[in-house]
Order: sequence, then structure tokens, then C-alpha cells
Amino acid sequence: MHSIWKKPIRHFLHGADYYPEQWPSSVWKEDIRLMKLAEVNVVSLGIFAWSYLEPKEGHFDFGWMDEIIALLKKNNIAVMLATPSGARPPWMAQRYPEVLRVDQQGIRNLYGQRENHCLTSPVYREKVACINGKLAQRYGSDDSVILWHVSNEYCGACHCERCQSSFRQWLQQRYGTLDALNAAWFTAFWSHRYTDWEQIHSPTARGENGLHGLRLAWRRYVSDQTIDFYKSEVAAIRVYDKKTPATTNFHLFFNKYQPEYYDFDYFKFAKEVDIVSWDSYPLWHSTGQSELTTAAATALVHDLNRSMKPGQPHLLMECAPSQPNWHRVNKLKRPGMHLLASAQAIAHGSNSVQYFQWRKSRGSCEKFHSAVVDHCGHEHTRVFSEVSEVGGMLKATPDATESRVQAQVAILYDWENRWGIEDYQGFRNDRKNYVEEVLRYYQPLWSQSVSTDCINQDSDLTGYQFIITPMPYMLRPGFVERLEKFVAGGGTLVATHCAGMVDQDDLVFQGGQPGALRKLLGLWVEETDALYDEEHVTIRSRSAALLPTGTYQARELCERIHLETASSLAEYASEFYAGEPCATENRFGKGKAYYIAFRAEAAFVDELIQKLLAQAGVASNWPTPLPKGVNVQRRCTATSDFLYLMNFNADIATLSLPPGEYTDAQSGLPVAGSLTLAPYGMQILHHCKEVDSKSGVQASLRTRASRKRLSIARAES
Repeated sequence: MHSIWKKPIRHFLHGADYYPEQWPSSVWKEDIRLMKLAEVNVVSLGIFAWSYLEPKEGHFDFGWMDEIIALLKKNNIAVMLATPSGARPPWMAQRYPEVLRVDQQGIRNLYGQRENHCLTSPVYREKVACINGKLAQRYGSDDSVILWHVSNEYCGACHCERCQSSFRQWLQQRYGTLDALNAAWFTAFWSHRYTDWEQIHSPTARGENGLHGLRLAWRRYVSDQTIDFYKSEVAAIRVYDKKTPATTNFHLFFNKYQPEYYDFDYFKFAKEVDIVSWDSYPLWHSTGQSELTTAAATALVHDLNRSMKPGQPHLLMECAPSQPNWHRVNKLKRPGMHLLASAQAIAHGSNSVQYFQWRKSRGSCEKFHSAVVDHCGHEHTRVFSEVSEVGGMLKATPDATESRVQAQVAILYDWENRWGIEDYQGFRNDRKNYVEEVLRYYQPLWSQSVSTDCINQDSDLTGYQFIITPMPYMLRPGFVERLEKFVAGGGTLVATHCAGMVDQDDLVFQGGQPGALRKLLGLWVEETDALYDEEHVTIRSRSAALLPTGTYQARELCERIHLETASSLAEYASEFYAGEPCATENRFGKGKAYYIAFRAEAAFVDELIQKLLAQAGVASNWPTPLPKGVNVQRRCTATSDFLYLMNFNADIATLSLPPGEYTDAQSGLPVAGSLTLAPYGMQILHHCKEVDSKSGVQASLRTRASRKRLSIARAES
């Protein structure tokens, strides 16, 4: 799969979180039988098992772990071995209450829940290092242990005095002096000027919560502190095991339920993990949004995770085999949806499909969360059958593990920019909608089956032809210079409203918006109008080449802009600013920079992005027309492509194949003319790049070779 592994892994990983400690050992052999039926080749083991591994302080019990790892190994099932730090045992909280978190009110939590620990606590760090070291010493050299699954879904923050002191030290390292901090935070406002580091506390509702520099610094600190804790966990492992790669499962998109709970700068976090992994729980079949919007949003997060470590695959560490248990309404996945969602993960760069959980627990808060094995305890269920189908798909396409997604387009999703937007007060405080704006501009890329990377303001822009920066509110040092170089070299840039308002410390730029982007965009912004939900402003096109003649609607936000070197593509056609420009083009070097000064409806964005992609020479993964809701993603090797065709409709879809010779990647049979996708159906096509320029004999040989591999795989199963 990738050079990080102790041994090359030339197949997709298919497995689940497994909790053998919840079951008598008599169940384990039955679990192994079922795992083999479902084509499971890996399990995550030991998550939340601390009270079984160390039932009393200093007394360790690895006998049950030895037994289950040996049983899994005997049956060729690999292990992702977890560190148990996500939930501490009761004895620790009883003896060392300092390990428990303090909330924003200054009250220390009681024992319970998970992730309820202080990451600064020396005692907690010592105990975690001890158990991690014991695990690494015992199992790190075992070839069946292929990955360290460090903790689980890091989240939250502690406000204890030790964390306050740590925060102040972090601030001193970042700013150096109080004068520099006061200037960066603009503490002259409301007489907030600090004269002693001890005067600074974390932002809370019972104290200071309106100083945006403080709030931004705290979120950066919590992110850095969590990353530091992860690094300390890995350091304890590396004392005994320097070869086995390590990861932790990121949890995002985009934290609508608990905005600050799972919210770290994952681009920064990704630099410390050997391979990126994440947990995906989209709300399929929702009445609140269309299936296509859910599909595009999920695709965006797959692309985001893949992009954090360019050139590498990522891992889907958790998903629900059917319904989760924590949404307001938890619907069953409709027939076909699980296979389709799994294929989507692979299509966007994952090299695994893994589940929470293997076997449904009998008690506690997740006893009704879906699992591969239901409470009935056998394989005769729809969910088990569909999981087995996923396993068969992954087993039949081992060559695809060496392929990678290649993108010419990138879209900006930047955590620090988002934090700044969430804090500002003005315009529409109820609809800042940064995530929705990113998705609004990503969706036409997805609809047109254009492979897309996600970037932040520190990313390398080399190799892209087309970049979209939705709401680049905060500009960090170096980003504008790289954008200017990108456009001057012939690239196409699209930026949207609220651009260039503040610097890296959330201080408004003097000289007006869009700050340092003014030269690149060729305009300046005078003021921003906010609209009520029932209001809209009419937009009229001035450029039939990019936007069909006709009208569109702006909602929520409309900026009044003044052109300098830019030219107008569209103008407002109502309100007192009727006739003023609202969408612009600025030629800059060999490229062009576009600015959209209002919150645009989907029709406007779809038309504009489609025309700009064609103008920039960016090709779809499927050059012939596709039915709405059918998406095609491409994974490439030097000699061949794997095309993942996915139908996110509840109806049958038919599509025509582009020129070339294709085989079904699972069966090895040739495919020509047109093909039909079932409701929520998918198909993987294999296209050899050499075949189109060589004889049909070569194509026939490759087809027979593919069939032979499939025959061998079936025989082995």
C-alpha cells in the first residue's frame, strides 16, 4: 500500500473495531468464522480496553490480548492495535482526580464518559506512557500488528489551572512580549490591556469571551496541545517499536453538532501521523437535504483527508454498516447504499473500509448503533450480506491499492480561517456559513466528476490549474504571495465575498478589504449589505461567455465593490446599488482572478464553475454526459486507470462509455457501449492506458490476466 508499512500491503483493508473483552472467549471463534465470511482482514483492537489491560494500578493483564491476537493471526487477520487513552479506568480517577477535566465554569468533572481527561496532567501523561510502552514492548515486533491506532477521536479541552499556565507559556512562545500580544489582540478596546501574563485566562462565558484574538489563540493552543499529546503517546511507543506506523482517527465534517469539540487544525495534525485516517458518519436519506448534497459533502471530506498528506492514501477508520444511533432520526441505509458509500471512500483515495463496530454491544449508550454482527449473532442479515459484498469488492481489485487520485483543481478549507469567521460579529451573525460556502463551490466540481484536492493557506499550490478560495476572510503570511505566483503563472483563481478582512491575529487590515488581495483581484470593497431570509437582490449577467444572459439571485450578503484593474462580469439589478459590479475578472500575468462579491445561489455557481473549468482546460473524469447524481472518480497508476462509477439516485441510471477499451475491474469482463447502474449502484472499470494505442491482442491478454486473478481470489475464499 505504501512504504510506511512494515511489510508491503498489496490489498485493501476491510475490518472493524473489535471488542473481545466485552464477550466470553467462547464467542471469539464464532467471530473469526464470521470475519472470514465477510472478507474481513483487519480489526482495530484495544480501543477503550484500559481497565482490562490494567485492572489495578501497576497490575497488568495481557493474557486475553495475547490469546485474541494469536487467534486472529492464525486466521490471517491483521491488527490495528489501539492505545487505550481515550477512556481512563475508574481507579485512576479515584486515586488521581487531577487527571479529570475542568469545565469552563471552573468545576472539575466527575469520573465518566470518554475523553474526560486533562492533556496537561503529568500523572495522566505518565500513566499513558506506561501502558503504551507496555503494549509496544509486548506487541510492537509482531508482524500481524500493522498499525498503531493511537487513542480515539481526540476532542475537547480542559480549563484547569495547569492548562491555564500551559496556555500562558504557549502565548509567551508565540508573542514574546505582552506589548506584542496587546497589539495583536487590540486590547485597547474595552480597557483589556494586559500588564501581567497571569491576567490571561482561557475564554469562557463566565469571563472574557469577546476578545477575538484571545479566542483564536485558545483554539490554536488546544489544537497544538492535542497534537503534542498525540506525539507524547507515539514517543512512548517508539521506545520499543520504531517500525510500525501510527495514526489517530480524525473526526470531522464539519462539527455541526459540537462545533468546538472535535475541532483541531487537522492539516497541522496530519504532519505528525504516518497515515491519515478518519471516521465518516454522513446522514444518508435525510429529509433535510438531498442525497446528492450528502454525497457531495461526504466526497469533500474524503478529499480533505486525502489531501492532508499529498501522494498518500488515507484510511476510512470508522463508518456505520447501517444506521448510527446519535442522529435525531437514525434511518437504515437503503439497499445498495452501504456498498456505494464504501466505493465512494475508495474512489476518493481511501485504502480501507472499516466499521464501528464488529458486534453490537449488549449495553450502554451504543447498544443500538449498527454493527456487522447484530444482536441475533449470526450472518443471516441484510447488513452482514452487504458488508460481505464490500469485502468481495475490495478483494477483487487489489491492483487499485497502488493507484492514486490526481487533481488539477483545489479548493481552500482552512481551519484558522473558519475559526475567525465563526467569531466575527456583523452582517449575518446567524448565517456565516463558511462550511456551506465551501460546499456550494465544491458541489459543481463533484457534479462534473472533476477530481479535487483540498488545501489550506500553507499548502503547496504547484501543479494546480484551478483554485477556489471561498470566503478567504483571514490571510496568513505568505498565502497571498503564493496565490499571486499561481495566477501570474497561468492559473485560474476564484475568490468569494468576505475576502481579506483580517490578518492572522484577527486584526482588520487598514486600507480596506480585500487587504493584501487587492492587487490580485483588482478591486476594493466599500461596504457589505446583509439581507433577511425573505429578501434577495437580483443579479444580471454582463458576460454571456461565462454566464448565460438572464438573472440570478443573491441572498444574505452583498458587497459594494469598486473596480480598479478588474472588469465586470455581472452587476446588481435591484436595491440602491443597482448597476454596480458584483462578479469580476482580473487578468494578472498569464492567468485570471475572479471575485464573487455576494452569496450566490447554486444556479449561478454551477454555470460559472462549469464555464471556468472549460476555459482553464480542466477535464472531467468522464468526458461524455452523465445523468444528474451519477459521479465518476478516477484513481491512476502510470499505466492504467480505475474508474469508480457511482449512482446516488434512487432510480436506475444509464450512461455511455467514452472511447477506449474497458473491463469490469471485479469480473475482468469487457465493457462496451453503455452500462446501467442500479439505484444506489456502482461499478468499477479498469482502463489500460496502453491498450488504446496497442493491439487488441494486448487487450485480450490483459483481460484474461484479470480473469485469472479473480478466479484465484475466488478459489482462495
